[in-house]
Amino acid sequence: MVAVFDAKPYDRDFLAPAFRRSGLEGRYLPSRLSAETVRLAEGAQAVCVFVHDDLSAEVVGELARMGVGIAALRCAGFNNVDLRAAHGRLHVVRVPAYSPHAVAEHAMAMVLTLNRKTHRAWLRTRDSNFALQGLLGFDLHSKTLGLVGAGRIGRAMAAIGRGFGMRVLVSDPFLDSAWATSAGVEGVTLDRLYEESDIISLHCPLTSETQGMIHAAAIARMKRGVMLINTGRGKLIDTRALLAGLKSGRIGAAGLDVYEEEERYFFEDFSASGIDDDVLARLTTFPNVLITSHQAFFTREAMEAIAATTAANLKAYFDGGPLPNEICLRCARDGDACPRAGARCF
Repeated sequence: MVAVFDAKPYDRDFLAPAFRRSGLEGRYLPSRLSAETVRLAEGAQAVCVFVHDDLSAEVVGELARMGVGIAALRCAGFNNVDLRAAHGRLHVVRVPAYSPHAVAEHAMAMVLTLNRKTHRAWLRTRDSNFALQGLLGFDLHSKTLGLVGAGRIGRAMAAIGRGFGMRVLVSDPFLDSAWATSAGVEGVTLDRLYEESDIISLHCPLTSETQGMIHAAAIARMKRGVMLINTGRGKLIDTRALLAGLKSGRIGAAGLDVYEEEERYFFEDFSASGIDDDVLARLTTFPNVLITSHQAFFTREAMEAIAATTAANLKAYFDGGPLPNEICLRCARDGDACPRAGARCF
């Protein structure tokens, strides 16, 4: 039995068929996993969780006590997992890649929307207002796109940018120079990327080194009027510094598919009650800010891939085989980077 937490109807639509094909039984729970809801996993041998579920030491300990042996993350990131607490008690597997194109295409959709202001034009024409004043954009061709991170998503975004005829700069400490040359992109330092980019898009993981990397000093180095796009993790950006940059005009536009306090709101409906997060509420008042609810991954192809990989991860565990997508709890690296990739961590 797999207890699937934070299960929306669309999760069940994709997971249930994949589970059936793998001989798995799912118990679909709308609640997020937390210290208050962990008891709902009683009787299950595995849990399936998403980005806002809590796998803190307390929750991990309770899962282990109940006999749960594995947590299958149906996402790539695992910053919500206490890896030290999980070591020796709970296997943790993830979906390292689903559709990098889904996220990259959403990032570019945000660029196009903010630049050509199609969201504002749509609202105007619904009110029979066909004036063009305030809708002026710019050609993407020949502009400079700066990408922080050159993983699968960053590379997909680089290809899209090159397709628009943009100059593409990439900052990544592990940049593959052969790929950069073949893709027609230029590897640069982060400071140079900030200084030369017309548009900056974040595609790096959230780590202790990258948390809050877009802070006041970083924003001060950017071109005046720069467009900032974040489809990575909300905590890559110091949101108060972002607000100051928007008010000063240093940041000309911002597209945010993630937000540092998003777990309080994203994926849920607050249209009747409203929100009490003053920072998020302030962001929604800017006409040059576009916020989407962590939906960059949300395509049919990505959901099918997530469901298939999650089911395969769980089946491998129940079959007693190696776990190629296990996060190594000894070196705190995922299976791709761990020298023991494919082996069980303990």
